[in-house]
Amino acid sequence: MGRMELLSGNEAIAIGAYESGVVVATAYPGTPSTEILENIKIYEEIYCQWSPNEKVALEVAMGASFAGARTLVAMKHVGVNVAADPFMTLSYTGIKGGLVLVSADDPAMHSSQNEQDNRHYAKMAKIPMLEPSDNQEAKDLVSKALEISERFDTPVLLRITTRIAHSEGRVKLYKRIENNRDYKFDKNPQKFVMIPAYARKRHAFVEDRLKKIKKYAENSELNKIELFSKDIGIITSGISYQYSKEVMPDASFLKLGMSYPLCRRKIYDFAKTVKKIFVIEEGDRFLENHIRAMGIELEAKLDELLLGELNIEKVESILYKKKYVKPKEIGRVSPPKMCTGCPHRGVFYILNRLKFTVTGDIGCYTLAVLPPLNSIDTCVCMGASIGNAIGLSKVIPEEDNKKVVAVIGDSTFIHSGITPLIDAVYNNSNITVIILDNETTAMTGGQDHPGTGITLKGNKTKALDFKKLCKAIGVSSVKTVDPYNLDEVKAAILRAKEVNGVSVVISKRKCILIDKESIKRPLKIDEEKCKICDMCIKLGCPAIIKVSEDEMGSIGKEKSIKKDKEKEKKKEKNKSKSENKSKNKSKDVPPVIDENLCTGCGLCEQVCKFDVIIPT
Repeated sequence: MGRMELLSGNEAIAIGAYESGVVVATAYPGTPSTEILENIKIYEEIYCQWSPNEKVALEVAMGASFAGARTLVAMKHVGVNVAADPFMTLSYTGIKGGLVLVSADDPAMHSSQNEQDNRHYAKMAKIPMLEPSDNQEAKDLVSKALEISERFDTPVLLRITTRIAHSEGRVKLYKRIENNRDYKFDKNPQKFVMIPAYARKRHAFVEDRLKKIKKYAENSELNKIELFSKDIGIITSGISYQYSKEVMPDASFLKLGMSYPLCRRKIYDFAKTVKKIFVIEEGDRFLENHIRAMGIELEAKLDELLLGELNIEKVESILYKKKYVKPKEIGRVSPPKMCTGCPHRGVFYILNRLKFTVTGDIGCYTLAVLPPLNSIDTCVCMGASIGNAIGLSKVIPEEDNKKVVAVIGDSTFIHSGITPLIDAVYNNSNITVIILDNETTAMTGGQDHPGTGITLKGNKTKALDFKKLCKAIGVSSVKTVDPYNLDEVKAAILRAKEVNGVSVVISKRKCILIDKESIKRPLKIDEEKCKICDMCIKLGCPAIIKVSEDEMGSIGKEKSIKKDKEKEKKKEKNKSKSENKSKNKSKDVPPVIDENLCTGCGLCEQVCKFDVIIPT
């Protein structure tokens, strides 16, 4: 008997890979899938790596699979778009050792730029897709997916969502299956070399394989019928099963563990046993459209429920035909901000002051789109900032192009920014690129990448030198600056914009979350001398607070004043002065620096024209 542990879905998948004899695991970090590889790395039996992007991650996994090794590759839903080129042809080549691609979809876009439904990829690639409904299944279906992969010579898509990835549940664990395989690549050009002549034959193989997988789906224990009520039948998969079961436990269920290809005969048989059928699914009408096409009458799903995640209330609205009322937000919701001491803040402050047009990219720095920085004007996908800037430079007037820059993080630059930079040089573009190098993949929790010189396993390796790379590409002007020095940043950007051709500014300073040693003595505002110009507020630093006098005590005004007698008197003096003003007007109250949050980066000290920001 196995032991029980409380695990997240991502942790369960990692253990599932270990138990199933996986020997190679690859990924590019992306929420909500990141923790899968972070938990696999503890196993000495599994070689695992962060790859520069999802395409490379899949190609590495494919190579290992071609030699007979069981492999797992993980990515978030939009990452599959990047990996789609090898993925679609992998369906043709097939595999040797089992290969599972984990797609972590993100309904409601908790940390993504879209909420695409990656179930469509299974249909497009004509490969099987499994969907766990809880954490135990998240682990167990890794093993099942590998079995199916090797049985049918196919990659298998294991689709999870944010709720499965990050929620915790009890999971039963077992020992690792040790396989004594000899990993060897057997030359077979007609299987592995997809020139048109061979690919045509493999396409025929794919169609025949799909027929076999459809027969398998009909009898697979992955698709389970639970017969109770004859009035209501629910067809569902993944996390939607849990919501539906909670709302209507006495209904009959057809739970699809394999949601593509569909078990058509089982669906027909289930439809005959109940009077009404509901399809409960998160995202697109994937199951619904396929089942309607079979001629089966279904209860309609409201269009508004295509958006975001499902929950108990939404499922109730479907099953009980109730109007879904979106819950109101309670209290004041503070918008997300870049961390205190974030090295990106100074760059975006300068770009805002220069009133530049900024083509942005995917990263925590994308938060600069929000007030008060308001410094990101486009953001589409990984690496798009440079391509967008190239396009703008080709069509807008020269005087306008003087105020266009592209910004991109270090990990994102490696992921998808190098090729558009080559494009910019090759096609004689006149653009400036700012590489925001904080020496980590910050948005997903601080993972290493080729620029840090540390592998996923913690081994030292060669670090990519951005300056040398840019020079090798052909960029004539490359300048490295410290983003904590606002004058240096401003001067470098303005000089770069005067360069004829492609120029690069590298803003280099470690993420404050991984560089605790750079945290300095906190600063404070001399309230007596403060002119209340609010220039420091425009930095958008969470440590600088601007509130009404009534709110001051609750958020720590006292923390900015030491408990000695002299400062107690100053506090009383300031309090009496403020009582003569309008208490509820924030503009009449000096900002306060929360010294528990302040990292002493000094940006506010630099923007203050009256020298009233001083060390505590």
